[in-house]
Amino acid sequence: MTDTAAADLLRAEELAGQALAAAPRNGIAHNAKGQVLRAQRRYAEAIPEYEAAISSNFNPVYGSHGLAHCKVFTGSIEEAIPLEEQAIRLSPRDAFVGVFYRQIGLVHVLQSRRNEAVVWLEKARNASPAHSNIRAQLASAYALAGEPERAAAELAEARRLSGDDRFSSLARLREVEDFGQLIPKLRALFEATYIAGLRKAGMPEG
Repeated sequence: MTDTAAADLLRAEELAGQALAAAPRNGIAHNAKGQVLRAQRRYAEAIPEYEAAISSNFNPVYGSHGLAHCKVFTGSIEEAIPLEEQAIRLSPRDAFVGVFYRQIGLVHVLQSRRNEAVVWLEKARNASPAHSNIRAQLASAYALAGEPERAAAELAEARRLSGDDRFSSLARLREVEDFGQLIPKLRALFEATYIAGLRKAGMPEG
Protein backbone atom coordinates (compact mmCIF):
# COMPACT_ATOMS: atom_id res chain seq x y z
CA MET A 1 0.00 0.00 0.00
CA THR A 2 2.97 2.31 -0.52
CA ASP A 3 5.23 3.37 -3.35
CA THR A 4 8.28 3.02 -1.08
CA ALA A 5 7.69 -0.47 0.30
CA ALA A 6 11.34 -1.52 0.57
CA ALA A 7 12.38 1.63 2.43
CA ASP A 8 9.32 1.52 4.67
CA LEU A 9 9.97 -2.10 5.60
CA LEU A 10 13.58 -1.33 6.45
CA ARG A 11 12.42 1.52 8.68
CA ALA A 12 9.82 -0.74 10.30
CA GLU A 13 12.48 -3.38 10.95
CA GLU A 14 14.69 -0.76 12.55
CA LEU A 15 11.87 0.47 14.80
CA ALA A 16 10.91 -3.08 15.82
CA GLY A 17 14.55 -3.75 16.67
CA GLN A 18 14.66 -0.65 18.85
CA ALA A 19 11.52 -1.75 20.66
CA LEU A 20 12.95 -5.23 21.31
CA ALA A 21 16.22 -3.77 22.53
CA ALA A 22 14.29 -1.66 25.04
CA ALA A 23 11.88 -4.44 26.06
CA PRO A 24 13.18 -7.89 25.01
CA ARG A 25 10.18 -9.77 26.44
CA ASN A 26 7.51 -7.47 25.08
CA GLY A 27 4.94 -9.41 23.06
CA ILE A 28 3.86 -6.37 21.04
CA ALA A 29 7.45 -5.80 19.91
CA HIS A 30 7.93 -9.47 18.99
CA ASN A 31 4.68 -9.47 17.05
CA ALA A 32 5.70 -6.31 15.18
CA LYS A 33 9.07 -7.85 14.30
CA GLY A 34 7.28 -10.99 13.10
CA GLN A 35 4.99 -8.93 10.89
CA VAL A 36 7.91 -7.07 9.34
CA LEU A 37 9.85 -10.26 8.66
CA ARG A 38 6.77 -11.92 7.17
CA ALA A 39 6.21 -8.92 4.88
CA GLN A 40 9.85 -9.29 3.79
CA ARG A 41 9.16 -13.00 3.15
CA ARG A 42 11.76 -13.97 5.75
CA TYR A 43 9.39 -16.61 7.05
CA ALA A 44 11.84 -18.78 9.01
CA GLU A 45 13.11 -15.74 10.93
CA ALA A 46 9.55 -14.61 11.67
CA ILE A 47 8.54 -17.89 13.33
CA PRO A 48 10.36 -17.38 16.67
CA GLU A 49 9.08 -13.80 16.84
CA TYR A 50 5.45 -14.95 16.54
CA GLU A 51 6.08 -17.77 19.01
CA ALA A 52 7.48 -15.26 21.51
CA ALA A 53 4.46 -12.98 20.98
CA ILE A 54 2.02 -15.85 21.50
CA SER A 55 3.82 -17.12 24.61
CA SER A 56 3.56 -13.63 26.12
CA ASN A 57 -0.21 -13.88 25.48
CA PHE A 58 -0.18 -10.81 23.25
CA ASN A 59 -2.74 -10.99 20.47
CA PRO A 60 -2.75 -14.79 20.06
CA VAL A 61 -5.32 -14.46 17.23
CA TYR A 62 -3.10 -12.61 14.77
CA GLY A 63 0.03 -14.19 16.17
CA SER A 64 -1.41 -17.62 15.40
CA HIS A 65 -2.43 -16.51 11.90
CA GLY A 66 0.98 -15.00 11.17
CA LEU A 67 2.72 -18.09 12.48
CA ALA A 68 0.46 -20.32 10.36
CA HIS A 69 1.39 -18.33 7.23
CA CYS A 70 5.08 -18.74 7.99
CA LYS A 71 4.66 -22.47 8.64
CA VAL A 72 3.13 -22.89 5.19
CA PHE A 73 5.92 -21.00 3.45
CA THR A 74 8.70 -22.82 5.29
CA GLY A 75 7.23 -26.21 4.32
CA SER A 76 5.64 -27.20 7.67
CA ILE A 77 2.26 -27.16 6.00
CA GLU A 78 0.24 -29.38 8.33
CA GLU A 79 1.18 -27.26 11.35
CA ALA A 80 -0.72 -24.33 9.86
CA ILE A 81 -4.22 -25.79 10.20
CA PRO A 82 -4.36 -26.07 14.03
CA LEU A 83 -2.90 -22.57 14.32
CA GLU A 84 -5.61 -21.12 12.08
CA GLU A 85 -8.26 -23.16 13.89
CA GLN A 86 -7.03 -21.58 17.12
CA ALA A 87 -7.34 -18.10 15.61
CA ILE A 88 -10.90 -18.89 14.47
CA ARG A 89 -11.80 -20.34 17.86
CA LEU A 90 -10.49 -17.26 19.68
CA SER A 91 -12.15 -14.77 17.31
CA PRO A 92 -14.94 -16.45 15.29
CA ARG A 93 -16.42 -13.11 14.17
CA ASP A 94 -13.10 -11.52 13.37
CA ALA A 95 -13.04 -9.03 10.49
CA PHE A 96 -10.24 -11.13 8.95
CA VAL A 97 -11.77 -14.55 9.54
CA GLY A 98 -12.01 -15.03 5.77
CA VAL A 99 -8.23 -14.90 5.59
CA PHE A 100 -8.01 -17.52 8.35
CA TYR A 101 -10.37 -19.76 6.36
CA ARG A 102 -8.32 -19.12 3.21
CA GLN A 103 -5.12 -20.35 4.80
CA ILE A 104 -6.78 -23.63 5.78
CA GLY A 105 -8.20 -23.94 2.27
CA LEU A 106 -4.78 -23.36 0.73
CA VAL A 107 -3.25 -26.12 2.85
CA HIS A 108 -5.95 -28.49 1.62
CA VAL A 109 -5.23 -27.44 -1.99
CA LEU A 110 -1.52 -28.09 -1.51
CA GLN A 111 -2.27 -31.48 0.03
CA SER A 112 -4.65 -32.40 -2.84
CA ARG A 113 -7.66 -32.62 -0.53
CA ARG A 114 -9.93 -31.04 -3.12
CA ASN A 115 -13.30 -31.35 -1.43
CA GLU A 116 -12.01 -29.95 1.87
CA ALA A 117 -10.29 -27.13 -0.04
CA VAL A 118 -13.55 -26.16 -1.73
CA VAL A 119 -15.46 -26.14 1.59
CA TRP A 120 -12.95 -23.86 3.33
CA LEU A 121 -12.38 -21.57 0.37
CA GLU A 122 -16.11 -21.11 -0.14
CA LYS A 123 -16.32 -20.09 3.53
CA ALA A 124 -13.44 -17.69 2.91
CA ARG A 125 -15.16 -16.20 -0.15
CA ASN A 126 -18.44 -15.78 1.74
CA ALA A 127 -16.63 -13.98 4.57
CA SER A 128 -14.40 -11.85 2.29
CA PRO A 129 -16.03 -11.66 -1.16
CA ALA A 130 -13.73 -8.89 -2.43
CA HIS A 131 -10.47 -10.73 -1.70
CA SER A 132 -8.90 -11.58 -5.07
CA ASN A 133 -6.49 -14.22 -3.76
CA ILE A 134 -9.35 -16.13 -2.17
CA ARG A 135 -11.16 -16.10 -5.51
CA ALA A 136 -8.06 -17.37 -7.32
CA GLN A 137 -7.47 -20.17 -4.85
CA LEU A 138 -11.12 -21.16 -5.03
CA ALA A 139 -10.85 -21.16 -8.84
CA SER A 140 -7.94 -23.59 -8.54
CA ALA A 141 -9.82 -25.79 -6.07
CA TYR A 142 -12.93 -25.90 -8.25
CA ALA A 143 -10.86 -26.83 -11.31
CA LEU A 144 -9.04 -29.58 -9.45
CA ALA A 145 -12.39 -30.87 -8.18
CA GLY A 146 -13.74 -31.10 -11.74
CA GLU A 147 -15.98 -28.01 -11.74
CA PRO A 148 -14.63 -25.99 -14.70
CA GLU A 149 -17.51 -23.51 -15.00
CA ARG A 150 -17.30 -22.48 -11.35
CA ALA A 151 -13.52 -22.32 -11.68
CA ALA A 152 -13.72 -19.98 -14.67
CA ALA A 153 -16.21 -17.72 -12.88
CA GLU A 154 -13.98 -17.41 -9.81
CA LEU A 155 -10.91 -16.73 -11.92
CA ALA A 156 -12.80 -13.94 -13.70
CA GLU A 157 -13.70 -12.45 -10.31
CA ALA A 158 -10.08 -12.71 -9.14
CA ARG A 159 -8.99 -10.71 -12.18
CA ARG A 160 -11.73 -8.13 -11.70
CA LEU A 161 -10.98 -7.64 -8.00
CA SER A 162 -7.19 -7.63 -8.24
CA GLY A 163 -5.42 -4.31 -8.12
CA ASP A 164 -2.86 -5.49 -10.67
CA ASP A 165 -2.46 -7.97 -13.51
CA ARG A 166 -1.11 -10.90 -11.48
CA PHE A 167 -3.93 -13.19 -12.61
CA SER A 168 -3.42 -12.45 -16.31
CA SER A 169 -1.07 -15.41 -16.76
CA LEU A 170 0.78 -18.07 -14.81
CA ALA A 171 4.11 -16.47 -15.69
CA ARG A 172 2.96 -13.13 -14.28
CA LEU A 173 1.59 -14.75 -11.12
CA ARG A 174 4.88 -16.54 -10.49
CA GLU A 175 6.71 -13.24 -10.94
CA VAL A 176 4.49 -11.18 -8.64
CA GLU A 177 4.27 -13.85 -5.95
CA ASP A 178 8.04 -14.52 -6.29
CA PHE A 179 7.69 -18.29 -6.39
CA GLY A 180 11.44 -18.45 -6.95
CA GLN A 181 12.08 -17.67 -3.29
CA LEU A 182 10.16 -20.74 -2.12
CA ILE A 183 12.10 -23.80 -1.02
CA PRO A 184 12.26 -26.26 -3.96
CA LYS A 185 9.94 -28.82 -2.35
CA LEU A 186 7.27 -26.20 -1.68
CA ARG A 187 7.64 -24.61 -5.11
CA ALA A 188 7.09 -28.03 -6.69
CA LEU A 189 4.01 -28.54 -4.52
CA PHE A 190 2.51 -25.19 -5.56
CA GLU A 191 3.16 -26.05 -9.21
CA ALA A 192 1.55 -29.49 -8.92
CA THR A 193 -1.58 -28.23 -7.15
CA TYR A 194 -2.42 -24.53 -7.06
CA ILE A 195 -0.82 -23.65 -10.40
CA ALA A 196 -2.15 -26.81 -12.05
CA GLY A 197 -5.64 -25.87 -10.89
CA LEU A 198 -5.36 -22.33 -12.27
CA ARG A 199 -4.16 -23.78 -15.59
CA LYS A 200 -7.28 -25.99 -15.68
CA ALA A 201 -9.40 -22.97 -14.77
CA GLY A 202 -8.19 -21.25 -17.96
CA MET A 203 -5.22 -19.14 -16.92
CA PRO A 204 -2.73 -19.02 -19.83
CA GLU A 205 0.96 -19.77 -19.41
CA GLY A 206 2.40 -16.47 -20.54
